[in-house]
Amino acid sequence: MPGGAILATADTARIEAPVTVKAYLMCVFAAFGGFFFGYDSGYVGGVLGMKYFIHQFQKLPYPPAGATTEQSAYFVLSSSNNSLIVSILSAGTFFGAIIAGDLSDWFGRRTTIIAGCGVFAVGVALQLASSTIALLAVGRIIAGFGVGFVSAIIILYMSEIAPRKVRGAIVAGYQFAITIGLMTASCVDYATQNRLDSGSYRIPISIQLIPAIILATGLFILPESPRYFVIKGELEKAAAVLSRVRGQPQDSEYIQQELAEIIANHEYEMSVIPQSGYFSSWANCFKGGLTKPSSNLRRTILGTSLQMMQQWTGVNFIFYYSTIFLQSLHTISNPFLISMIFTIVNVFSTPISFYTIERFGRRTILVWGALGMVVCQFIVGAVGTALPGNENATRALIAFICIYIFFFASTWGPGAWVVIGEIFPIPIRSRGVGLSTASNWLWNCIIAVITPYMVGEDKGNLGPKVFFIWGSLCAVCFFYSYFLIPETKGLSLEQVDRMFEETTPRHSSKWVPHSTFAADMGLTEKGTLAPEVIQHVEEKSFA
Repeated sequence: MPGGAILATADTARIEAPVTVKAYLMCVFAAFGGFFFGYDSGYVGGVLGMKYFIHQFQKLPYPPAGATTEQSAYFVLSSSNNSLIVSILSAGTFFGAIIAGDLSDWFGRRTTIIAGCGVFAVGVALQLASSTIALLAVGRIIAGFGVGFVSAIIILYMSEIAPRKVRGAIVAGYQFAITIGLMTASCVDYATQNRLDSGSYRIPISIQLIPAIILATGLFILPESPRYFVIKGELEKAAAVLSRVRGQPQDSEYIQQELAEIIANHEYEMSVIPQSGYFSSWANCFKGGLTKPSSNLRRTILGTSLQMMQQWTGVNFIFYYSTIFLQSLHTISNPFLISMIFTIVNVFSTPISFYTIERFGRRTILVWGALGMVVCQFIVGAVGTALPGNENATRALIAFICIYIFFFASTWGPGAWVVIGEIFPIPIRSRGVGLSTASNWLWNCIIAVITPYMVGEDKGNLGPKVFFIWGSLCAVCFFYSYFLIPETKGLSLEQVDRMFEETTPRHSSKWVPHSTFAADMGLTEKGTLAPEVIQHVEEKSFA
């Protein structure tokens, strides 16, 4: 292949091989990476409400047998400790996600994910060994680095190997794995909550090691991303990986034509975004200006703000602090059970997006999902504020929280991850996805830090009124998605680049691809990609 020609096409319908079961299975396994991200986010909320954990880490005397609800209500971690323990993981994940972008370009997507699993395991080991909040926090920040590696690069990896017609559903599987992790953590917390030894919190912590080991082991078998090999100029390896992922012979027309389109797109993007060094390659994420729809700056702002908006929906308030919040209502006898129900609703709602994200599109479900969350949030805030302590009102409050979770899980939960994996051009894709994921974790951290002070009984004590804040932010999400989110359904990653150049978010759903990059960048009369284009790519190494 070096120095030769690669079969190309000007037909926009033939730039990718037909979908195979093999491609599904590879992406489904990669999506498993969301499990320990979800589990780690889920277990901590229950652990913070466990009596033995509070006894050990807050150094408070254990509540006497038969203690009343009112007496037990004062047996809680301080707001500052709750804030530190929950948010410190997100701080580590923020930096991990940014670093992961560079590592995935230097060493590969697959290698970076495996390294993330290793770093995460070290952090879990420190948490298991901890008996003080200081060591627990150190373990969580190190685990956060590992989660940052995985959460950023899994999205990138799946977006680059998934077939375009089902890419949204496949990447949504990552969010589904997160919800399963959250539910599993809640079930484990429910099972160990009443243990009178360190097993009450060490068992939930230790179980995190299992999915990390499974993911790291499985990724040794899965292939590297073909687009990574194109970036490195290793076209023979790119063709071999495409053949493996698509289930087609390496010399088949489909494999040759898809590879030609990836090469041509890369060559085009490199001509528009020249690489001249490490710092300039980072600076490329912010070039192009705000007035140009296809500029890198516009895409970077879109990716980072979209992940910010996902956190503004307030869903992590439910999964981090629902146990503590429900305890503060003093009308629920078993808040651990209700928290577990929330995670079950989350799990069973997410698969709906597998269909809707491809049937109706990313933009549509984000708009309607935001509207549904607005209604539910304001109802929860109004009912909880107007009828405090009323058991029937509490039942209504729980019901609408469940409906709110349904709207999030079937729209914004998977939708935000799908979009950030699709909107960046090859030269900045790893860094763009890394920055977007880092934004998610930055706002995750900010919300985790401030929420205990907003709802803590020793601080703001907002109670159900906090849902007015989340509802107002969901209203912002509604207008944001209507005016700024483009439709990327059914397009290859290369076609998404062209769509950004030729239309606006509000009209993007009507855009239809009319040419290929291969046709524009060196397609010869014989239907092959020009040898000089291939040679140019092979001689370059993006770093």
